[in-house]
Amino acid sequence: MAASPVCLYAGSLVPLELLAHCPTGARTVDTARLTLDEIVAEMVSAHAGGLDVARLHSGDPSVFSAMAEQMRRLDAAGVPYDVTPGVPAFAAAAASLGRELTVPTVGQTVILTRVSGQATPMPPGEDLATLGASRATIVLHLAVQRIDDVVAALVPHYGADCPAAVVAYASRPDELILRGPLSTIAAQVHAAAVKRTAVIVVGQVLTALNFPDSHLYSPTRPASPRLAS
Repeated sequence: MAASPVCLYAGSLVPLELLAHCPTGARTVDTARLTLDEIVAEMVSAHAGGLDVARLHSGDPSVFSAMAEQMRRLDAAGVPYDVTPGVPAFAAAAASLGRELTVPTVGQTVILTRVSGQATPMPPGEDLATLGASRATIVLHLAVQRIDDVVAALVPHYGADCPAAVVAYASRPDELILRGPLSTIAAQVHAAAVKRTAVIVVGQVLTALNFPDSHLYSPTRPASPRLAS
């Protein structure tokens, strides 16, 4: 950002304080109300003028960022780019909760998903009822506005007493953490008026205590053979 005279940022998600890293006089564009074509046009125009562009996403661009659509258009326009990884919301939320999402013998699979709502429809077989049948730890992005539907879809598989948490604005000064069983988490979300920028986490890993240490660090683990020098 500090080296780019143009910065496109998602104003509805990105803290404005981050723009302080832009160079003096930089052109900053809030993309919250722009179409994808308008966003790409800004990047193509800047590139044509010999200007580097910082496209600032929230979290990590590999998950629910619309990065794929932007790269497809940039490729077609012959505009080079590179991707800088960030901290995904699910990882920031887990850190704030003080929990590991993959606990030995409790949960070794994490599902990252969302619900359709007003967004692009989910592919066949990726509805919550189907994914929930695995009883794996599940993390939902972009779904807190439909918390009642989420709970209704997951309770039949996870049970009403399954641990759940909602983390809004994870890792930010205004972070908010809600915890409780599936049966109460929706009411907490409504009471706290959480509407966006939050992830929902459901699974036994959230409260697991009596689990064995990882085999990786066990003294009974066979020693790896040494390679001859």
